[in-house]
Amino acid sequence: MNQRTIALSLVSIATLIYGVTFTIAKDVMPLYIKPNAFILIRVFGATVVFWIAGLFVKSQKIVRQDYKKIILASFFGIALNMLCFFKGLSLTSPISASVMMVTSPIMVLIFSSILLKEKIIKRKIMGVFVGLIGAIFLIVYGNSGENTDANSTLGNFLVFVNAASYGLYLVLVKKVISKYNPITFIKWFYLFGLIFVIPFSLFEFTEISWTTMPTDIYLKVGFVILFTTCITYLFNLYGLSKLKPTTVGVFIYLQPVIATIFALSVGSDSLNLVKMCASGIIFFGVYLVSKQPKSTLK
Repeated sequence: MNQRTIALSLVSIATLIYGVTFTIAKDVMPLYIKPNAFILIRVFGATVVFWIAGLFVKSQKIVRQDYKKIILASFFGIALNMLCFFKGLSLTSPISASVMMVTSPIMVLIFSSILLKEKIIKRKIMGVFVGLIGAIFLIVYGNSGENTDANSTLGNFLVFVNAASYGLYLVLVKKVISKYNPITFIKWFYLFGLIFVIPFSLFEFTEISWTTMPTDIYLKVGFVILFTTCITYLFNLYGLSKLKPTTVGVFIYLQPVIATIFALSVGSDSLNLVKMCASGIIFFGVYLVSKQPKSTLK
């Protein structure tokens, strides 16, 4: 198995984890933990995990000018990204939020073209828009029973801001991550992110009633910290070191599919022919963007 195949496999696993997180995190918020407090728990937990992991890898010094890039990446990849996502998710439905995330690959294409001068070939453009067509089908036909009030609209907007922020993060870290061991990079990445998050989250954190929280909610919080935060970021970082940002970003198109399948498995949605066709279109869009000529390695 070559490095590209491994990278695609790890990014696919990360996308699977993200897909089920929409429903899992929604079960926690806002009844037991408010969105910003959940982010503080998530980022603090990941920071502790990665700094402990850093004790077991070879020490590596960060070049001074790279600190600025890591700080900028942590703002878009952690603070703005997560705060907007969890607040938005608390106001809208899991399927609607997952569908809004498909705008991220378009932002990745735009940012890559501007910042990395990446050439946008016709096949990639076609893949992005094919995936978008499938996502639109899910928006129109896949959210039966969803509220359409002002809170839902605000929630969808915040998830869009999160998607754009995540797209910019993917582009910003592309040139930095290749210089360092993933653990070395990500422990500083999360530490700076924690500093950004604390002022927005501390008050809500003090309002958590830990003694009345059911055991399954503790487990779901643990899942978000360990899997959604730690494992997915590591897998995506490896993917970014071997693939182009546009290739990694387009896997977000799979999230509505996974979110829908997971919703079906817990009995909160129904399946119809349109949803099946939309899923197929989205997978085809991912294929068009991720498929590379034999002469290229990225």
